[in-house]
Amino acid sequence: MRRLAFLAALALAACAPAARGQDSVDVSAGDIPPGMGTLSQDDIALVMRLEELEIRVVPLDERVLKLLTPDTYRSLHDLAQQRGSQVDSVSRQNGVSLPGVFLVTFFGRRQGARFDPTNLNLQVRGQLFRPIGVVPFSANFNSQQLDQRQQATGLVLFEEPAPVFETFTVSYGVATDAWESKLAKIQRERSRVLGRVRADSTRQ
Repeated sequence: MRRLAFLAALALAACAPAARGQDSVDVSAGDIPPGMGTLSQDDIALVMRLEELEIRVVPLDERVLKLLTPDTYRSLHDLAQQRGSQVDSVSRQNGVSLPGVFLVTFFGRRQGARFDPTNLNLQVRGQLFRPIGVVPFSANFNSQQLDQRQQATGLVLFEEPAPVFETFTVSYGVATDAWESKLAKIQRERSRVLGRVRADSTRQ
């Protein structure tokens, strides 16, 4: 079965050597290789807090993942690939060719905290998107209940990728967090990596 473009991009990036990534990307088009970033996962995580829950949302988008430190990039990249066939299956069932994939972790802040990953919403350019499906990582992602300090992790899929170089908002109930707070740092890091790749290319 043919892979979706999302997973194809992940596979190509995984095969590119970190030190020679510029050989496999089109720098003139603004592409960057993995392995040259310095951002942490916290730099691209949206966090929402409710009385019973804390929710952490990370877009698994190669354009942003490539800006992470090599170890963090590899960890999230591999995590996405582990559930690649399930992402494909959910996407096909919903007629989606290029889904937006988010790594979502729910943390229990009190005993018996209830959660529902399908209540996560994505707002892009004034349009509200609801999940098209979920892919659990931890068994309790389906049980939808946490004890205090427990966590549950899985992938939440939307019908289109988040515009990671624009602003968007995620929400869960009354809690929201906006990507706008991340954009300046992401753009600075992308410019830095692009500059380094172009400088390395001119020296070859």
